[in-house]
Amino acid sequence: MNYLKIYTKQAAGSEYPNSFANSVHFSLCTADAEEELNQGCGILYARAEIRPDDTLMERGLQRPVIFQKDGEYGILAVYADAEGNLLKPDTLLLWSTSDFINFSEQREVARSDYAAIYESGAVRLEIPDSLCGKIRARWIPLFSVRAEYPQKLAVKSAQELSAVAARVIYSDGSADEKRIIWNEEDVRALKPGKTCRVRGKIPAVSPEFPLAVGYADPVIFPWKGAWYFLATNDNVNDIGMYVRRADTVAGLFAPETEEHCILAPNPEKGLVQTFWAPEFHEIGGRLYIIFAVSGTQWGPQCHVMRLKENGEIIRAEDWEEPVRVVKKDGRPLAQDGITLDMTWVKSGKRGYLVWSYRRGIGTPADTGSMLWIAEADEAQPWVLTSSPVLLSRPLFGWENTRGTINNEGPYALYAGGKIYLAYSGGDACGYSYAVGYLVAEDGADLLQTDSWCKQPSPALRSTFVEGIQGPGHNSFFRDEEGRLMIAYHAQERGKYNCRCSTYHRVHFSADGFPMLNVTGERDTAKELAQAEISVELAGD
Repeated sequence: MNYLKIYTKQAAGSEYPNSFANSVHFSLCTADAEEELNQGCGILYARAEIRPDDTLMERGLQRPVIFQKDGEYGILAVYADAEGNLLKPDTLLLWSTSDFINFSEQREVARSDYAAIYESGAVRLEIPDSLCGKIRARWIPLFSVRAEYPQKLAVKSAQELSAVAARVIYSDGSADEKRIIWNEEDVRALKPGKTCRVRGKIPAVSPEFPLAVGYADPVIFPWKGAWYFLATNDNVNDIGMYVRRADTVAGLFAPETEEHCILAPNPEKGLVQTFWAPEFHEIGGRLYIIFAVSGTQWGPQCHVMRLKENGEIIRAEDWEEPVRVVKKDGRPLAQDGITLDMTWVKSGKRGYLVWSYRRGIGTPADTGSMLWIAEADEAQPWVLTSSPVLLSRPLFGWENTRGTINNEGPYALYAGGKIYLAYSGGDACGYSYAVGYLVAEDGADLLQTDSWCKQPSPALRSTFVEGIQGPGHNSFFRDEEGRLMIAYHAQERGKYNCRCSTYHRVHFSADGFPMLNVTGERDTAKELAQAEISVELAGD
């Protein structure tokens, strides 16, 4: 028999504060073992309450129970405050699901309507084998189980070996094709008309952390046959915009790679501080950088800078003057707060800007950062063509941790007919920083909030990838071999006490979901990385 067990956890300081601990956690119990889902991180979180002044009251939950009724599964819990103290004794929180992968929105229901179910106190429930497999595939980290490649091969020349790839199979049945680097000595030993053993190795896809110390919000971008790296540069106190160019992705991080300042501070133009989160985007066939910057008074605002026709990215003089993003009536995007982390998103033939907006930062009236979206014209993307629409607020505990209330750093991934808008929540410089998803159908009207589904739990956080802490503010790119990568910043406490950039491969599960935690040994186990085949080289 298979069971699902639910519970909350005890907080563990900054590494697992109450905002994470006071959520619904799940374990899958089989005859062989009990395994925590989502790598021990909570999956369902109580939504924060919005005060009349538009600030947030963090909320948690306690005493969850699980039940089955009318062909569906349900989870009930009681409201709690930020410290776990019970609230609203006559009210319960309710979620429903058919598969424990997709959950309904949280509803408040009268406790009296569910008294019998809730008082039963059921914390585990039997589930069928068919459901067990789906739950494992989504919530328990996938890992490589075998590598498939020809055991015997007849070739006309040794060069043909370079086309031989390994198909690595994962625990959910998904696969990823990986190249094999063959032992040069073995290849040279091939003789016409003879069969020889040739050894090889599947190289690691993801580099070791970190790649760039003191760089945050990284973007890796191909343009006209070269690769470019753009990021917030903490090494210069985020003043100025710097870019690297190389022939390969790895070359961007070589010690000898030069860095070019393409936008220097200029008080007369209002370019003084917080040169934050620059992103390359090709919009309407032209290359832009979207970024935030402040003048002499701190207060970052979104700007757009366009590359001149036939311009060189690394030449400052080849960029047009930055312009501030404005509403459709020409007014500034914000006059009572800060705007930052803007990105460009396409859905069908329509283009949109998504950005983070915050009012009252550092005061009791702090609203927390929120994601807003508006339509824009490709010919003039710094001017909104629709009214802004509120897309997401940091209502879940993992987004709203220890007083850091963030929804920021949005960046779109397009896959399987869907738009996965990755964004970050929690402390941008701390352990709690994490990446989540808002998901919509590609082609949908993204200004309609019901076009979006907010995933309830983070897709990437501390402990999901070994050796790093506080991963967040990401972008996506495809490398030279077409593999989808996520670039992000993180930390390694005790060694690099600053934000550092890195990247790793995005793995698509058997049901097409972009998984952000299939790295290192899970991506390709050491014993699977060694390849050996019999090769017959054709005779003269």
